[in-house]
Amino acid sequence: MHYSSPETTARRVATLLLEAKAIKLSPQKPFQWSSGWLSPIYCDNRIALSYPTARTFIKNELAQLVREHFASAEAIAGVATAGIAQGALVADLLELPFAYVRPEPKKHGMGNQIEGRLESGQKVVLVEDLISTGGSSLKVAEALRSANIDVVGMVAIFSYGFEVADTNFAEKQVELATLSNYSYLIEEALGQGQIGPHEVATLTDWRKSPETWGR
Repeated sequence: MHYSSPETTARRVATLLLEAKAIKLSPQKPFQWSSGWLSPIYCDNRIALSYPTARTFIKNELAQLVREHFASAEAIAGVATAGIAQGALVADLLELPFAYVRPEPKKHGMGNQIEGRLESGQKVVLVEDLISTGGSSLKVAEALRSANIDVVGMVAIFSYGFEVADTNFAEKQVELATLSNYSYLIEEALGQGQIGPHEVATLTDWRKSPETWGR
């Protein structure tokens, strides 16, 4: 039975990710993303899979998001690669079929983009670990729709909360539900003493304009 409020869940997920060091904060020595953006935060939620307490809590809460927001779901699809393991765990808990989807078709073999069996017209929920701009995740949604599969929505562990992501999901008409986000992360990191008030200001400035921050 699910008793936690969305806020309690968001705070707990942020805490678990920080404890597992799946999220690293380094305002003074920023990371560089593959996009070229400089960032004071690096997030790899796959690390949480190595911690049973975090893994189980996230699995249960993602499944609950599916139940609450997308009760019509007939199958689960993980977004390759980071959403594969989480998607499989959620599908197993919900006793639903599972597949995973690449952002683009394989360059060899059968050239598959969808791995597993999804039926035409089937109602599918995508599982993703992290939402930044939403670009790669939405490519997967488009691939499923091109295969005549009904993408009813997407669930994810964590979102940076960029406005561009909100715009992209709205344009593609994909409903998104996430467990936690950047705001809760900063609050929990401050509460744990991992960052100070000055660093909060730096982290807040980054989210306002991540493409130019640090330049």
